[in-house]
Amino acid sequence: MIEIVAASPAHVGRIANRMREADREECEAYGRSPKEALRLGLRSSVLASTALVDGSPEGMFGVAPLNALEGTGRPWMLATDAASHCARELLDLGPPVIEAMHRRFARLENYVSIRNRRAIRMLMAWGFEIGDETMEFGGVEFREFWREAIFSPANGPLQL
Repeated sequence: MIEIVAASPAHVGRIANRMREADREECEAYGRSPKEALRLGLRSSVLASTALVDGSPEGMFGVAPLNALEGTGRPWMLATDAASHCARELLDLGPPVIEAMHRRFARLENYVSIRNRRAIRMLMAWGFEIGDETMEFGGVEFREFWREAIFSPANGPLQL
């Protein structure tokens, strides 16, 4: 069972020490250790949560401001293999989390390693678009991903 709770510095070490290889590779491509990446994500995010799997912290995610004037946020998620084994539950929990991010930012964008196939499938299932062009960071090829909120004057942001 997965429970979503407010992210805490106490969760960082447990997740970092068991981070899945694809996420570890992404951290290292940006010149950070898993602990440094989680700490930076937690510190810079306006929303940050931890996924507890059977009470154990197995993933951390959030959204950090990228360009507040333009309403752009940078969503991120780093997890262990235990979180990956709960992909169906995470898929179901994603839409309300993304909706909360869109209440802060009209556009969500970031980069994902082209080798991180699980993350790409999850992003696509959540309505993110994946760019065709690749960019290299730290010897790893990445593709941009993004999602725009659709606004209705009467109802505010709509789920895509």
